Amino acid sequence: MAVLTLALIFTVSALAAVAVKRVPVGQVHSLYRHGKPVRLLQPGTHVVLPLLDRVGHRIDLGGRMLRFDASLAETHPLHGTVYWQVLEPERADAVIDQADQLIRRGVLDALADTAANEDERREMAARLKSCLNKDLRERGVMVTRVELEAA
Repeated sequence: MAVLTLALIFTVSALAAVAVKRVPVGQVHSLYRHGKPVRLLQPGTHVVLPLLDRVGHRIDLGGRMLRFDASLAETHPLHGTVYWQVLEPERADAVIDQADQLIRRGVLDALADTAANEDERREMAARLKSCLNKDLRERGVMVTRVELEAA
């Protein structure tokens, strides 16, 4: 009887510990139930349903950076850095896992459409930022800065 009571107390305390989620400042966690998004957990301490709810994504609201290598032509390799951040976590939750691939593909597509020479890096970076933001803003992500450097 004592072992059963001890096991019950241990199980209840373990479920209570799993039910409490703490979200750090500067992050948002997306909560999923049965594989579908339920809500976003803002910074702070939250109580969730153990065994039913799980944290799908931990979305950092601070800035991130992505390095890329591309080329304007076969003789002009181009290296750069894209600085980006999540503005609307509700929208970004669906694409946060593919954000790096979306940005890389956007950079390559924008550079394919650009026929600028290597000396106009500042103007090219501004056009690249504008093109990327056109595609990404509707997904809750914003490019804050693009830095280009010639190889």
